[in-house]
Amino acid sequence: MSEPALSCQSLTCEAGGREIFRDLSLEFRAGERVAVMGPSGSGKTTLLTTLAGLGPPASGQVLVGGVPLARDPSLRSQVALVFQSYGLLTLLTAAENVEVALRAAGRTGAEAMAAAVGPLARLGLAGHADHLIEELSGGQQQRVAVARALTLGPRVLLADEPTAEQDAGHREIVLTELLAVADRGGALVIATHDDEVAARCDRVVELRPAVRGAVGAR
Repeated sequence: MSEPALSCQSLTCEAGGREIFRDLSLEFRAGERVAVMGPSGSGKTTLLTTLAGLGPPASGQVLVGGVPLARDPSLRSQVALVFQSYGLLTLLTAAENVEVALRAAGRTGAEAMAAAVGPLARLGLAGHADHLIEELSGGQQQRVAVARALTLGPRVLLADEPTAEQDAGHREIVLTELLAVADRGGALVIATHDDEVAARCDRVVELRPAVRGAVGAR
């Protein structure tokens, strides 16, 4: 069997002197949709940011395609994260936020501009592409963050509560676009409180705070 697209081994994370979770081992395979659930404080956001390589764990390791991220930090480019707080640049437009990420990934200015159009349009933002971020609603900003991650075409897409700010119609649009990542052979990991979102995934991982081996599945 091939290596998982993303995995973690005996992962322990801490924040503010508090242990969030410990000895956590998980695998996420290409073409798989996984929901991560659990109560507030169980570590969903911490897990996703650690898997994305944005902070070192207290112990254990994250692997991309079987290679430790600590050994080859360039592998972070294969993993995209939709932040719960969006992580957008407020002085830029919606399109420019997507373009900046593409340029950082090595695309030229013209390529980045062209590539940003499709994802924004599919997420219902064609008429808002030239609007500054502060001119957009919370739900629109969240969709810009999703568009930015999708445009990168990552091997693994991590999304932290990506439908939380959406009305019913836009929630379905966002979820459809995210689920399609797995159809294209990527691995999708969604942190969510929404049972309906979890039901659309192949597998559910449940985190429980401060318990050794704090993970379950259904």
